[in-house]
Amino acid sequence: MLLFIEPNNFGKIHAQISFGSGVSVMMKYKGYVARVELDEDAGIFHGEVLHVRDVITFQGETPAELKKAFRESVDDYLAFCESRGEKPEKPFSGQFVTRISKELHQQIDLAAKLAGKSLNAWVEQQLQTALFASPKPAKRKASR
Repeated sequence: MLLFIEPNNFGKIHAQISFGSGVSVMMKYKGYVARVELDEDAGIFHGEVLHVRDVITFQGETPAELKKAFRESVDDYLAFCESRGEKPEKPFSGQFVTRISKELHQQIDLAAKLAGKSLNAWVEQQLQTALFASPKPAKRKASR
């Protein structure tokens, strides 16, 4: 299960997705997103910032410690980059490239034009719809 928690409000869950029996928590700070997992044996939460090549990790024994450690790790990373005169890596640019068939590309372009939207606006809307659509419960077979 995946929980996305707003760092300013540790009880606010944004999304919940099942991944087998484990639980992961997603946190966000200054545009950086981290996945947090519980190490039951060690009794600590440990996390890693996602979508950057640099390794940014943190840990804490309580949610408050975890939140503080996450923020400190991101701030340390930003300060480290500044001290070296480097631009910190940003997780996402807002652009991605995908390869599709010519036929699908043509169909998508036509659908966008019929909707009165640019191709980018239409694709963005479709992705949002697909991402936030509530999953339909599985149909049960009638028992006899």
